[in-house]
Amino acid sequence: MPQEPTRSQDQTAHLHALGTGKLPTPQAGPSLSLLEAFPNRFPARPYVISISFPEFTSLCPVTGQPDMGTISVEYIPDALCVESKSFKLYMFAFRNHQSFMETITNTVLEDLNALLSPCWIRVKGLFAPRGATRLHVFAEQFKELPADRAGAVRDMVQAWKSEPDPHRP
Repeated sequence: MPQEPTRSQDQTAHLHALGTGKLPTPQAGPSLSLLEAFPNRFPARPYVISISFPEFTSLCPVTGQPDMGTISVEYIPDALCVESKSFKLYMFAFRNHQSFMETITNTVLEDLNALLSPCWIRVKGLFAPRGATRLHVFAEQFKELPADRAGAVRDMVQAWKSEPDPHRP
């Protein structure tokens, strides 16, 4: 007799991108409205979430040539976490979008920061060489927190940054 799966207490009723079986490609370009979040069940515990998109593509705003690379996001959530399928759709929205790599990296940071208001967030744009030039862009932001909580977050960030990890690009 098949056993029913157990279920977490995660709140998912408000999520629209996940579980639809569809993978629409946004035509209007990147927008904060493509991103969805769900409640963090452990807001008192500082922990790092790392999400990366190794198939990132966009277009140079001057030449229209494709730019490719990996966008990697690392953050310590506060009340919310980003839903991964909505993140993927958001990344797809850059595909036909013309923008400089520096602008893209900072736009991703600003949009995720607006959605999540995390304790800490870092976005890394690790772009493939084009014209024999490789460009890596790092943008980071800390949330203003009470001193005791800010110290714990900074300690976690320092430990995360110093830890060698072959899974991070």
